[in-house]
Amino acid sequence: MTLREITEERERKTLSPFAALSVQSEGRLWPIEPCPIRTCYQRDIDRIVHSKAFRRLMHKTQVFLRPEGDHYRTRMTHTLEVARIARTIARGLALNEDLTEAIALGHDLGHTPFGHAGERVLNEILPGGFRHNEQSLRVVDCLEKEGEGLNLCYEVRRGILCHTGPDKAETLEGQIVRVADKIAYINHDIDDAMRGGIIYPLDIPLDISQVLGFDHGGRIDTLTLDVIQASRGQDEIRQSPACGEAMAKLREFMFEAVYYNPLAKGEESKAQDMIARLFEHYQTHPDELPPDYQDIRLREGTDRAVCDYIAGMTDHYAVAKYNEAFVPLAWAVK
Repeated sequence: MTLREITEERERKTLSPFAALSVQSEGRLWPIEPCPIRTCYQRDIDRIVHSKAFRRLMHKTQVFLRPEGDHYRTRMTHTLEVARIARTIARGLALNEDLTEAIALGHDLGHTPFGHAGERVLNEILPGGFRHNEQSLRVVDCLEKEGEGLNLCYEVRRGILCHTGPDKAETLEGQIVRVADKIAYINHDIDDAMRGGIIYPLDIPLDISQVLGFDHGGRIDTLTLDVIQASRGQDEIRQSPACGEAMAKLREFMFEAVYYNPLAKGEESKAQDMIARLFEHYQTHPDELPPDYQDIRLREGTDRAVCDYIAGMTDHYAVAKYNEAFVPLAWAVK
């Protein structure tokens, strides 16, 4: 037996009847030879981690735009935290940790520069709207590897698409990532907001803390364990009523205290204006798009090509391209 086959046999013997087994995957868009070492889901983890879109996450905003300090989250650190929480839940439920990790690592590959501020602008501009989960699927299907895509398994692709939005993933592993994403971002956004002096520990309503815990680690432990306990033996991922209600209240608190707080989001209008002006610039100067996006322009139109280009930018790159397009070069001093 190959190492892959040994792992597949171990999955059959040890995982829950509700788990998505590697050997039962519905496959890829284009069939490929199996790897002798890695299962199909392990292979997808590697494909995502080695992608350019994954590397760019380290320079994309999570919540705070270009914060001063080394310890604020980026889209990359958010992704890694989601992956760790998701794997813990999957392990607790004897589900497929590799599939869970692959979905978690790929779920935000299509996120825009400047976080949700950039997403809102592209949603307003692009005909038909823009949603980062759909863009993440587009990245892995047809933008990575010079347009070839990563050719991921069906279950990974569905988990990426369904980590937010109206549709629910068919696999429990995909459903885990959906809840792990929420657990991660609410809690690390609290941590970052406290670091930035926007909120303080006692600002969090007492009734929420009494249920979820009074610090960062305590809240994550409570929510993670609750999902495991509430979902054990079930054919769907769920939370207990108490934790689900407390988490919903905590999310409402974060919108009021942080996400809509001018102190935290005061620069967003500038970032949104930057994205809007860049989009208009490339609409009127499409020949300035890189060669890969010229192919998209021919197949799917200028708007789609411009959207793909801008959505893939890091914060720093978007600022650089904006300066290149709109800011006059300084006179050389001799």
